[in-house]
Order: sequence, then structure tokens, then C-alpha cells
Amino acid sequence: MRGRRIYTLLGLFLLIAFVYLTYFSPTQSPPAVKIPIPWLQPKLSFVGRNSTRFVDLSTGDPIYLNGWNSYWLLSAGSHSAVSEMLSRGRAMGMGVCRTWAFSDGGPAPLQISPGRFDEAMFQELDFVIYEARRQGVRLILSLVNNLNAFGGKAQYVLWAKKNGENVTNSMDSFFSHPTIKRYYKNYLKTIVTRKNSYSGIRYYDEPAIFAWELMNEPRCVSNSSALLIKSWIAEMASFIKTLDQNHLVTVGLEGFYSPKTTHRLGVNPGDWAASLCSDFILNSAVENIDFASVHAYPDSWIPHANLEEKVRYLSTWVESHINDSEHILEKPVLFSEVGSRSISEQNGTHEGDILLKIVYDQIYESAKKQGAGSGALIWQLTVEQMQRFRDDFSLVAQSHPSTYELIKHQSCRLQLLFRNETAGSKVDQWCHE
Repeated sequence: MRGRRIYTLLGLFLLIAFVYLTYFSPTQSPPAVKIPIPWLQPKLSFVGRNSTRFVDLSTGDPIYLNGWNSYWLLSAGSHSAVSEMLSRGRAMGMGVCRTWAFSDGGPAPLQISPGRFDEAMFQELDFVIYEARRQGVRLILSLVNNLNAFGGKAQYVLWAKKNGENVTNSMDSFFSHPTIKRYYKNYLKTIVTRKNSYSGIRYYDEPAIFAWELMNEPRCVSNSSALLIKSWIAEMASFIKTLDQNHLVTVGLEGFYSPKTTHRLGVNPGDWAASLCSDFILNSAVENIDFASVHAYPDSWIPHANLEEKVRYLSTWVESHINDSEHILEKPVLFSEVGSRSISEQNGTHEGDILLKIVYDQIYESAKKQGAGSGALIWQLTVEQMQRFRDDFSLVAQSHPSTYELIKHQSCRLQLLFRNETAGSKVDQWCHE
């Protein structure tokens, strides 16, 4: 009798698995009914780091990334739009998407107030992670904004003031005030230990999460706060590692050099970049930071430069950061935002493609040597129904054929570079066309 019960239950589970995998493959619409059974989720391995390279932890193979940003996935309010964006990204051969895992205060918040969360919004984040895994995409999840959009560090400072804390008017207190740091740590713990309502998997056990990013573009008001930022990075990275030993951690830096790195000041886009408290080398060298991050916006950082000057600047910017990551940091570096206004303007020019290709080419050359330049993520991609999240650097890739083909070409050549590393290496079918 007991054996019959076991076989009945086993048959039921196999039937569920068959229906799920048959009718809800990544090419189909996502299921309306949640089936939070971890072993039903598609197989995916964690990504780790071996010196200056990302590696697949199940095979040891090197990983060089082509990916994109869609910051808006959590706030889309449309599962079909999220699925469509992830599907399109994967169809271009891209394997990593960077997106926000925060919305602090304001309209449609994930975190309503310190330690108080909107469960419906949390389930939206659950879906983003669940659907990314179904589509074979890994996510870099950014955990707070330096800017005021979606709350940011200003919201944390405001919460502390409202709770009667003696907080200065400077936003730099975010990095030093013990109460604000406690708010942020509580948020980290809630996110990292969350159990996904769609998959039944804790976030810290989810291989579809590529990495945690401490903050989007950390800056401070006064250069005297530079040591506070470095200390904050060390404290928060260490805290995440106590909760989660499976995932990589990065800072979210723009890549500027401070006066403490005098030999690199000439690489900055202007004198202003050295006064923002962040330092690419000092901040990325923190022990529990697994890889460095860099942004690149020549159109906005040197707005009066002509194309030739932008090309020269961007080439030096990328080369310097790859060299510093290779020889000083001895860590991978990811160009996690690469944006150009001219990409999104339909003005008949191809300046944006020229600038994007400079980054892609240097990443490819690094990959051929298995060097520290480990990937680039274009900022940012949208789908037609999500135009409210557009900015000056956004595009629907399919509406820009030359950019679309450039992205696919980069994805393909990185895949083909390592196709013979192991018998199990995978290359998208269209790469052979």
C-alpha cells in the first residue's frame, strides 16, 4: 500500500514536469499558475571567478559576456513585456541583463519604508528572475541607486530623518550613518534570502543571478567622504558574502580615477570626474569585490567633442581599465553600461555603432588572450510597449538594424571563440549561418 502511494505521487510529479516542460518552454508564454518546485527549473550553472576571468563553475570554461541593460523589468507591470525583452536579448546571443532590484519609497515601491515591503512588487521581482532562468539569461541585480530615481540613497537619508535620527543634510551620510547602514543591510538580507514564489528557490541559491551590484554609480558630494565610500563598500560586500557564498559581488562604479591615482587622472573625461569620491582602482581592489565595473558615455561626458575625439577618448578609457584590471586588480572588468545618444537618434548617422564597436573590439581582443576585459552591456534596450522607460540612450534594437547586427556579431564571435574548449560548449544556431 505504501509503495503504491509513492508510485502515485511520483507519477503525479512526473506528469506535472511533463506538462510544464512541454507547454511552458522558453519559447512559450509563461505559466499563469505558479509551480514553485525547484527541481522543475531549467538547468543552469553558477558563474564564478578564476583570477581575471569569469568561469562556468560546473565546467571551468571561461565566460566572456555580451549583454544589455533593461533597468525597468521590476517596474514594467507587464509579464509579457518582461518575457519579450528577455527573449529578444537572448535571441541576439546575449546572456546577461543588468536591471534594478530596488524601488525605494515613492510610487509602486518594493520597499515602502525601512524593513517594510510590498509583497506584490516582490513577486514581480520573483517573476523577472524566474523568467530570466527560463530564457537562459543571467541577471546582474543592482541594489540601490546613487541617483534619486526609484528612491536612491536620498530616500534612505529621508527615512532616517523622519525617524528622528540626527542626520546631516549631505547625502554622504548614506555611507556613514549607522542607522542608514542598518536599513541597507536589512534590505540586503531580505533580498538575498528571499524565496522565489515562482520557483521555490532562495535567491542565494539561484544561478540565474549572475551578481549582486552594491549601488548604481556611487558618488559623494565631498572628496573628504572618499574613505567613507571605500569603507562602506568593504562592509557591505563582506555582509553579502556572509549571506551568500554562491554569487559574485561588484560595486557599480563608473570607473573614474581620483586624485589618489594621479598617474591615471588624464584618462578621466574631465577634471570634474576626479571630484566624485570614487576611485576605480581603490574601490575595486576591496577584498570581497569579485570584479570591477566601468561605464562609458562619451556623448554626455565629453559633449562638445567631435567623433574623432570621442573615438580617441573611448579607446584610451577602455584600454586603461582593462590593463589596470589585468595587472593591478587581477580581477575581471565588465563594462556594465555603454551608451551613446547617437544610437537612439534616427538621424542617418552611425556614430553610435562606431563607438560601441570600439568597446566590443577591445573586449574581443581581451577574450582571445583570456584577459581581464570580460564583457560589455549596452545601455539600454526596451520593447515597443515600454517606451515610458526610455531615456536619451535607449533603443529598440530591432528598429536599428546596424546596431542589431553589431550586437549579434559580438555575441557570435565570443561564443565561437570558445566553442572547442569543451565538447559541451554551446553556440547559438544562427552563429553558423
